[in-house]
Amino acid sequence: MDDLGQPSSYRALAKGAAVYSSDGKELGKVTKVLADPNSDLFDGVIFDTTPMMPGGHRFVDAPEVAAIYDRGLVLSIDAAAAEGLPEPSANPGSLSVKPGDLGKGSRGALGRAWDRLSGKG
Repeated sequence: MDDLGQPSSYRALAKGAAVYSSDGKELGKVTKVLADPNSDLFDGVIFDTTPMMPGGHRFVDAPEVAAIYDRGLVLSIDAAAAEGLPEPSANPGSLSVKPGDLGKGSRGALGRAWDRLSGKG
């Protein structure tokens, strides 16, 4: 494993940084860090495995990142387990729920009272 420098933060992790498995095999290069800096939440990393092995882009969730350094990161999983990492996929931006989605029995006391008063219940 190359010298990755000093321990660092996901905020400083640059595109092109090396990604290593826990057993020291280089798996690829960082293409994107997934995080919400406003909430200081690190979600994971997308990395490209093409230079090292077939497979294209892979997503590794934050709990599988053991350590982040100036010039790369080390996963908490070995190379064999890393081969099973999923491809990145779209993440829904938001979720909305309408009262009708909950079903009639899921409404609160005020909703049931309104139904009775309005003749719906």
